[in-house]
Amino acid sequence: MIQAKISFELKNNFCELGLLCRNLEQFGKSHGLSKKCKIDLNLVLEELLTNIISHGYADEGEHFIQITISYENGMLVVCIKDDGIPFNPVTEEAPDIKSPLEEREIGGLGIHLIKQLMDDIVYERVGNRNILTLKKRIA
Repeated sequence: MIQAKISFELKNNFCELGLLCRNLEQFGKSHGLSKKCKIDLNLVLEELLTNIISHGYADEGEHFIQITISYENGMLVVCIKDDGIPFNPVTEEAPDIKSPLEEREIGGLGIHLIKQLMDDIVYERVGNRNILTLKKRIA
């Protein structure tokens, strides 16, 4: 039976990214996702989680990031919840990608890439939690 949804938690530690990859691979195989789709999804989630782990917490304590991935009516839906510092990637301006490299500001390319790869991104702040929902149409 195909698992319609997978949920798991990762600690705010880079060592946890391996668990992310394994869960994505398992979910992708069970739904017959294309190699490109799995690579894109892995890239998006690794970028988001790296940002959360690197910049999302004001303390050095252990935190948990909850991830749910589901497949609904031809749409891949990913929900990421964390208790980090409020941050809305949806409102971030696109980086300058036309200027020479030495003139560009550092940062923003990852969020730009995520916006290019996903069809819909919604951010909410509920209580002390960031909730980011990403959607991708699957052919």
